[in-house]
Amino acid sequence: MTTAAAAHYTSTGQDTRKIAFWTFIGSECMLFGSLIATYLSYEGKSVVGPTPQEILNIPLTSVSTFVLLMSSLAMVLALAAVARGDGGGAKLWLATTAGLGTVFLTFQAIEFTEFVHEGLTISTNLFGSTFYVLTGCHGLHVLIGVIWLSTLLIQSMRGKLGPDKAMTVELAGLYWHFVDVVWIVIFTVVYLIQRGPPA
Repeated sequence: MTTAAAAHYTSTGQDTRKIAFWTFIGSECMLFGSLIATYLSYEGKSVVGPTPQEILNIPLTSVSTFVLLMSSLAMVLALAAVARGDGGGAKLWLATTAGLGTVFLTFQAIEFTEFVHEGLTISTNLFGSTFYVLTGCHGLHVLIGVIWLSTLLIQSMRGKLGPDKAMTVELAGLYWHFVDVVWIVIFTVVYLIQRGPPA
């Protein structure tokens, strides 16, 4: 929790930083909404292969999705540890969250490498263009989150992440949960719901 002296509240009773961050999340929803809509608009319209049915590795991506979802649980535990002044718990769960995010990015790098070897690049067809832009943008957001969490971990290791900084960790948590929710939508739209190739 923030101290009374440091906190600034709006007429809603919420910290101004949280309101500003929710506004940012809203703009990010518009960004990913447009990218997902673009992907759906061009799905199944590639005139050359490979197609999603030929190349997507759903079992591999299911594992990476599970990893990312578990990182959200770790983020909740990290915030709880910071709020109660548990330095050891904060370090453990922040490191776990950042570590799981890194594992997710590793899975994505493996997937992208395999796709390139199988002939799918960003310029191969409409599927490749929209797929790499959408999932790559999400991967960039995960990377930003990992860097953010790493800075919080460093602060915690230096003893500078006490209960008075819980709002800072909460904002990082909001960002991380948003990234996870977006991935659930992407995973469902891209990997689980696929239209067939054009007739």
